[in-house]
Amino acid sequence: MERYMYSDVEHLGEDLECVLQINKEPVEFDPMCDKENPQKISFEDVSAAAFRIQNGIIKTPCVKSHMSLEYGMDIYLKNDFLQHTGSFKERGARNALVLLPSEARQRGVISASLGNHSQALSYHAKLLGIPATVVMPNVAPIMKIQKCRSFGANVVIHGYDMSEAKHQAMVLAKERNLTYINGYDHPHIMAGQGTVGLEIVEQVPDVDAVLVPVGGGGLLAGTATAIKHLKPHVLIYGVESEKCASMTEAINNGQPESVHIRSTLADGLAVPTVGYNAYHTSKSLVDRVISLPEDWIARAILLLVEQEKFVVEGGGAVGIAAIMAGLVPELAGKKVVCILSGGNIDTTILGRCLERGLAAESRLVKFKVTVSDRPGGIAELCKLISSTGVSIKDIMQERAWVCGDIFSVRVKVVCETRGPEHTDELRSLIARTYREWVFTRETGDYCHTPLKNYDSLDDVSH
Repeated sequence: MERYMYSDVEHLGEDLECVLQINKEPVEFDPMCDKENPQKISFEDVSAAAFRIQNGIIKTPCVKSHMSLEYGMDIYLKNDFLQHTGSFKERGARNALVLLPSEARQRGVISASLGNHSQALSYHAKLLGIPATVVMPNVAPIMKIQKCRSFGANVVIHGYDMSEAKHQAMVLAKERNLTYINGYDHPHIMAGQGTVGLEIVEQVPDVDAVLVPVGGGGLLAGTATAIKHLKPHVLIYGVESEKCASMTEAINNGQPESVHIRSTLADGLAVPTVGYNAYHTSKSLVDRVISLPEDWIARAILLLVEQEKFVVEGGGAVGIAAIMAGLVPELAGKKVVCILSGGNIDTTILGRCLERGLAAESRLVKFKVTVSDRPGGIAELCKLISSTGVSIKDIMQERAWVCGDIFSVRVKVVCETRGPEHTDELRSLIARTYREWVFTRETGDYCHTPLKNYDSLDDVSH
C-alpha cells in the first residue's frame, strides 16, 4: 500500500491524517513515517529516551544460557519478555507517550497492532492517564486482546491482517482527532526500543554479536543505533521468519517493499512492510539479516522451555533458532546476545509449538504399519515397540481401506522417542518385522511396501 502527500493539503498542518482514494484503494499517510522523507534516529535520541523512561520500564536481566557449551559460543539471553506486558514494546510506547504535547494527551492516542504494541500502549497510557484506542486484526491472539481490554483501552477488532487494521486505525484517528502512533516506525518508538542496546552493552561489556528479532524493524534500528555508536565492532544481525521476510525483501530491493505474509509461529514479526524510518536508520548499521525456516522456531521455543524454563513467543525465539539451525557458524567462540523480545504466546499455540518442535527433533514420531488382524496382532506390535523403550502416545486402527489380505489391519502409531538415534532403532526393528510400513519424517515419508508404484502407505490404502 503506497503513501502519498500532496502540496495542496500541506496547509492542514503537522497533524494531518488523511485517507485518499487512489485507484479505488485506500491510501493512508502518516507524517511521522513518510516514505519520501524518512527520519533517522541518533544515539542522542536513544540515550535521552533511556533517561526519560527509566522509572516506567524494567531493566531486564541478560543471563548466560545453559546452551552455551552445546553450541560452542557464550550465549547470553536478554530477557525483555519480563516487562510487565511481556515484551520490549513498552520501551518505545512509554517514550512516545511521554513526549506527547498536553493537548494531544487529552485527546488520546490510537494504534494498530497484532498485540504486543497494543498491550504496551494500553498499559502505559493507563499509567499516564491518556485515553487509548487500539485496532487489532481478527488474527490477533485472544490473550492479547483480553489484556488490552484489562488495561482499559478501547479495543476495535477489524480486518484480516495488519494492513486492514492499520487503515482502520488511521481512519479513526482522523475522525476522532486522535494521535496515531506507529508501533515500529515512529522515531520516538525506535528510540525507546534502542534502550535495549544500551542495557546490553552495560550488562555484557565485551559482547561480540547481538541477534535481534525483526518485524517492522524498530527494535533492530534502535538497538543497532545504540550499540554501533558505543562499540562499532559488535556485529548486529537481524533475524526473521522466512514466512514474513520483509527486511530481507527491503535489502534486496534497496527500499521497503510489501511482501505476502503467510501464517507464522512468529506472529509478532508478521509485518508486511518494514518501516521506512527503521530501514533507513538500520541499513548502514546492520551486518546481516537472516531468514529462518519455521521448524527451527518451534525447536527454539521447545529448547527455551526445557533448558532455560522460559516461555517465549515465536518472534522472541528467532535468535536462538538461528544458532540452533547453524546459520551463524562465524560466531563460534564469541560472546553472543540473543534478545528474547516477547513472551506473549497463546497456551494453545504453545502446545502446538512444543509438539512441532518435538516432531522436528524426531522425538515425536508417527508411523503406519500393516499387521495381522488375528487375535494378538496389535498386542505383538505394542510389545515390540515397548521393547525399545519407546512410549506410545496414540494408536489408531484402519481396516476398511486396506488393500490386499483381508486379515490385515493398518495401524497408525504416534510415539515418543529420545531423539533421532532412538527413532532409527525403532524403524529398523519395524522394518525387520513387518513387510508394509511408513515413517513420517520432517522431510516426508520414508516407507517400504512390496506393492509397486506407491510412494507411501497412504497411497496403498486408497
